[in-house]
Amino acid sequence: DTVIYNGESVGTADEYAAEAQTIASNVPDVNPKELDWLPLGVFALSQNESAEDSTLFLQLAISKEGIIAGTFQNTATDEAFEVEGTIDRESQRAAWGKRGEDWPIMETGIYNLSESEAGALLHFEDGTTQQWTLFRLDEPEDAETSQ
Repeated sequence: DTVIYNGESVGTADEYAAEAQTIASNVPDVNPKELDWLPLGVFALSQNESAEDSTLFLQLAISKEGIIAGTFQNTATDEAFEVEGTIDRESQRAAWGKRGEDWPIMETGIYNLSESEAGALLHFEDGTTQQWTLFRLDEPEDAETSQ
C-alpha cells in the first residue's frame, strides 16, 4: 500500500490518489477560448501491451498555464465526454478526469505525454488504482485534394 518513486516512498496509495485528485481538480476558472493550447496528441488506452484492440481513446491539449483539456471516447459504447485537469509544476504530475466529476482520475508524468508509449494510473474513489498504458496514435497523413 506504499507508492515508491525513484526508490523512495512518496506515501500511501490512498494519499497518492488523493494528491492526483487535487491536481486534477485544481483547474482555474478561466475561459478556455482565451487560452493558447498546445495539442499533446491522441492516445489509445489499454491494459494490455498493445493498442491494437483498444476501444478507449483520449485526445489531450495543454495550455501555457498548465491546464489540461481534451476528450475521452469509448468506441465500444459510443460514450464520449470532456476531460480536464492540470499539471503540478513541482512534481511534474499531470492528472485529469471527467469534467464536473471528482473520480476517476488518470495521471502520468508530463514528460510521458510526449512519448509514443507511457504508463498511467487510473485512480477510483473506492481507493483502487489500475495501471494503464497510453499509446500515442500517429497523425493521419493529409489527404491530397484534387482541384
